[in-house]
Amino acid sequence: MKSVRSILAAAALALSTFTGAHAGEKLTVGATAIPHAEILEFVKPIVAKQGVDLDIRVFTDYIQPNAQLVSGELDANYYQYRPFLNDYNRERGTQLVPIVPVHIEPFVAYSTKITSVDQLADGATVAIPNDPVNGGRGLLLLQQLGLIKVSGKAVLTAPDDKLPTIKDVTENPKNLKIVELESAILPRALSEVDLAALNGNYVFEAKLDLSKSLLIDRGQDGFNVWSEYLVTRPENKDDKAIGILAKALNSDETRQFIADHYKGQIIAAF
Repeated sequence: MKSVRSILAAAALALSTFTGAHAGEKLTVGATAIPHAEILEFVKPIVAKQGVDLDIRVFTDYIQPNAQLVSGELDANYYQYRPFLNDYNRERGTQLVPIVPVHIEPFVAYSTKITSVDQLADGATVAIPNDPVNGGRGLLLLQQLGLIKVSGKAVLTAPDDKLPTIKDVTENPKNLKIVELESAILPRALSEVDLAALNGNYVFEAKLDLSKSLLIDRGQDGFNVWSEYLVTRPENKDDKAIGILAKALNSDETRQFIADHYKGQIIAAF
């Protein structure tokens, strides 16, 4: 007759095999606060039932989550779309890989001084993000508003498409002064500029009224360019714990949470 100890050991082994991860396996994931960390908090108890202890590290900038993933301080991150990831890999010679898309959030033109683009004075100051990808998207937003024209594609159809820089502005009839600021501080700079291009996550964190935006680009271009991804290092892409997290982020439960909690301000990308 088998001993109680051997029976319990066999049961534990079977449970480990079933869940696909060792009990209490820790997975450290970096994210910006809203909505990324909130969505991770939602799936935390889901993955815990499958043996993954999710440690969520919240960041206020767009550089450290990738830098700490490369250095090994993080196992994954969730805060960026693929054009940003591609640019990071290209500029730094890294090979971080996207795993699954999770959500799409808006990119907006916002002002606390005007309620219509027609009110924007000649020589007004307009702020865009200071990184190449979000800054380029900001310039495309200004083009959508009819304020400037830039060379190249007006709409990206693939994550590798080139985004414009300030040097690519070909027409600026209002002689706008375009300044580049860190994305995280743009909401706080609204009182000092006439118009700003803001990432959705910082709009939500600053509790700005999205309905007062002069233009909302919801990123639903049909090409999945602006979906926010779970990202990891290449050696971890087939890790069981990463797979468990990816499945939870792309679950029906998470889709419903995004729909109920954000009420259409962001949408599921899966």
